[in-house]
Amino acid sequence: MASDAPDKTDGADPFDVVLVHGATVDGQGARVLRARPGQLEAGEVRPLREGQPLLPGGEVVRLVERSDHANVYDVKVDYKTPALPASTKASAGPPQVASPEYRASWERTFAKRSQKARAN
Repeated sequence: MASDAPDKTDGADPFDVVLVHGATVDGQGARVLRARPGQLEAGEVRPLREGQPLLPGGEVVRLVERSDHANVYDVKVDYKTPALPASTKASAGPPQVASPEYRASWERTFAKRSQKARAN
């Protein structure tokens, strides 16, 4: 009896493929379209470089060439970097670090002379 479930290998998704469709603007990587179950993404692949950090939420992947299609590769994920928590993502501005004591000291140090005379 044939199974309708896709064949899984190595515990990986039933399919995870990329189509390489051009070089990046700087010529150091390749632009790709990636297809996974329920997702279609546009992105870039670049070679790993010693000392260069990995982006949060990024992946280290190996691309295995398919013999039946040009520029189509199976994706093998070797490592996933942790994503940033939602609380550290884009906010309205920088964190507030100035305490009332800091502000008072700032005013004493950098206020104009006429303001310093009035404060004393």
